[in-house]
Amino acid sequence: MEFKPLLDKESPSLNLNEIYQSIDSDLQAVENHLQTITSSPNPFLAEINHFLFQKKGKRLRPALVILSTKLFGYEGEDHILMASLIECVHTASLIHDDIVDNSGYRRGRSTVHARWGTNLSVLLGDYLYIQAINLLLQSGHDAIVQLLSKTVSQMIEGEINEFLMSGNFDLSEKEYLEIITKKTASLFSASCAIGGLLAKVSPEELRLISDFGSYLGLAFQITDDILDYLGDEKVLGKPTFSDLNEGRITLPLIHSLSQNGHFYREKIIQLAQTKPLTEEVRQEILSLLKKSDSFNYSFDKAREFVLKGQELLAKFPLSRYRQSLESLANYVLYRNH
Repeated sequence: MEFKPLLDKESPSLNLNEIYQSIDSDLQAVENHLQTITSSPNPFLAEINHFLFQKKGKRLRPALVILSTKLFGYEGEDHILMASLIECVHTASLIHDDIVDNSGYRRGRSTVHARWGTNLSVLLGDYLYIQAINLLLQSGHDAIVQLLSKTVSQMIEGEINEFLMSGNFDLSEKEYLEIITKKTASLFSASCAIGGLLAKVSPEELRLISDFGSYLGLAFQITDDILDYLGDEKVLGKPTFSDLNEGRITLPLIHSLSQNGHFYREKIIQLAQTKPLTEEVRQEILSLLKKSDSFNYSFDKAREFVLKGQELLAKFPLSRYRQSLESLANYVLYRNH
């Protein structure tokens, strides 16, 4: 990761395939199930769904569902369906997110929005949301229906708030954290909570695993925001500075702007408002944020959330699944895409 020398932190050797080793068969079952539930007699829908799900992402949220159920000793089969539905919800949110941000690339290829246009993309995102909720209703898990309905509502509210705060250079860290708690962390939390609900754990255990997911989601989003400045575009699969280009004010910028009497504040705002953001302007912004120690601050904030989550996991008995969740938290912190 490009910002490691800046942060002067040693990155542990983390491989997602190794972390997922204990749930390989379950994740493959999720892939198979995704193909089944997104198949359609409509050739156009079938084409787009194939485009969406043929190239696997990190599958973090389905993995959290599976690992959480295994952590609590669940022995049923419904976790496969739930993990698949979580991925559908996540994919739908990405489609809508790309429309709002007018993003042309994700994971190294064109977005649905760029390829098929806004109107069809909106409808497809809606279709995936409804498909997920419909299948969930058929499952008979009322508590999970309520949880996921509330989560989707929170995610959309987070997106709305983020959009309304676009270009607001007075955005506070507290306001930023409130946005990403709803937009990103809520689905991480729900993914973990589903495992607890399927296993019928105690209210306290459910709270612990839900909070772990929330902390993990916060760390994930902050790391994402750092990578948007410092990542390798070829590895990220999208241009850097996408957030700033689209008006999103994220933690590295917030930190630099919010320091009392900060010498660089006016200069950073002036540069950030430059359109287009030339390479020269980008490098100047990077230089000022590094001088503000804002990347170190943001990384330490993400690490703080990871450590809080791992402290909660430590309350559960040691098992290979708990260890996998702990490793997944470290992966989120040190990933390069």
